[in-house]
Amino acid sequence: MGFPDRIERVVEIAQPPDAVWAAITTAEGLGAWFGDEAAIDLRPGGTARMSWNDGPTVEMRVERVEEPTVFGFTWPMFGLPEDDPRRSYVEFTLEPVGSGTRLTVVETGFAQLSEDLYGKAYDAHREGWASELGELVDYVNGA
Repeated sequence: MGFPDRIERVVEIAQPPDAVWAAITTAEGLGAWFGDEAAIDLRPGGTARMSWNDGPTVEMRVERVEEPTVFGFTWPMFGLPEDDPRRSYVEFTLEPVGSGTRLTVVETGFAQLSEDLYGKAYDAHREGWASELGELVDYVNGA
């Protein structure tokens, strides 16, 4: 198909990598900026769950943990039925920059969707990352 398979966002956070790592890999951190409640078994093959008070509960699978630089998981794509086996892969990469952190988030897997499902899912995830990463920065910076 001729559409992008990848969403990539880069943010600079004025906090050290260990603070950012805790925000993206602990239930407390994830529940504070990403959802309203979270649970995580931080190991490859472990499960994670995010829920929103005004929305769904999403089951995730931890795929990659290389503390304190890489965290990856798979999760459902927006707009697909709950029992649909297709998932996208999200990977966070942390890089020290001065006294802060450059965080890169890459989500892939959209090319497996048909054209009619692609636009809704890709746009929802693209817009979601723009919003959620702003909340992450605020959370880590203590705003």
